[in-house]
Amino acid sequence: MLLGTAGGPPWWPDTTRAGIGSAVTVEDDVYVVDFGDGSGKRFKEAALVPRDLQTPGGLWGEETIRAMFLTHLHSDHVGDYFNYFMLGWYNGLTSRKTKDKIQVFGPGRRVDDAGNMVMEPIFQPPGQPAPDIPVINPENPVPGTVDMTNYLYQAFALDLNDRMRDNFKPDLRSLFDVHDIAIPKGIGYHPNDNPSPAGMAPIPIYQDDKVKVGATLVNHFPIVPTFGFRFDTADGAVTFSGDTAPNDNLVALATGSDILVHEVIDPAWVDVLFPPPVSPAEEALKNHLVTAHTLPEDVGRVAQRAGVKTLVLSHLVPGNAPADHWLAAGKTFSGKLVVGNDLMQLPVGATPRPR
Repeated sequence: MLLGTAGGPPWWPDTTRAGIGSAVTVEDDVYVVDFGDGSGKRFKEAALVPRDLQTPGGLWGEETIRAMFLTHLHSDHVGDYFNYFMLGWYNGLTSRKTKDKIQVFGPGRRVDDAGNMVMEPIFQPPGQPAPDIPVINPENPVPGTVDMTNYLYQAFALDLNDRMRDNFKPDLRSLFDVHDIAIPKGIGYHPNDNPSPAGMAPIPIYQDDKVKVGATLVNHFPIVPTFGFRFDTADGAVTFSGDTAPNDNLVALATGSDILVHEVIDPAWVDVLFPPPVSPAEEALKNHLVTAHTLPEDVGRVAQRAGVKTLVLSHLVPGNAPADHWLAAGKTFSGKLVVGNDLMQLPVGATPRPR
């Protein structure tokens, strides 16, 4: 299910799309991918659990979440992330039927093979010196998912400490188990020089009795590492691109999937953002937008090469573009094309049970 389908930090006008988020449901278990602004409320609206599992008090909540996955740590993918922790106390976390922790997987620190932190470069006109910009948190300027989560525990310590004492809520750290995805050594990976090594094998990151999840490094430079995810179930396979330019690793990961959910950017919007005359700095940012994302016709080519049955366009940038702006993806893809909308259900394999 698509929870939110808009990409990018802006609150897009004239649209009801929430920020990017998706959920894979297998029987009574739910696996969530990305946590854009508003996608948490969409999760609530989606009623993802069967009605016979509805908790006392009418909660449609997190009691059935088994694992959570972040493709990368850009703000438009993590805006609702910690809401699943803090607000989860009141939306099903304490009604879970299992004592197993919710497993969380996301990118680690932006480091090289030796573990040295590598600051991201700044897009600027060639030959110009880098602007003097102060570094936030210089001791750890490129935190990963575990770091981010621990910082959030600290940032919201007042609320967390209060609710554990005043409302007798369990310690959130006892409910979630957070992991940085380990990048294999020796594949040629480097945050700046080679963020998405060609020919890398998918990284197995999670498996239970319902699903097997693999990841690959995609190219959303300079945000590194960035992952695409594939979910294999008894009914079929679903792949999520994450934010990326056209990427061979993603093609390999998605090959044979029933559904590929892929990001897309509208080139017409980029042109509107930067009307001529374009300064060198604006040209650099314009190039970044179109080289760190995927244009509609290129999305179709990726799906065609992967041989997927259905291509679903999500993380739409801009989130308020007319639907026909995305149809160019159908020119280069011979399968079923779907322009995603919030709360859209996309069955894989057997027809889902009535709700």
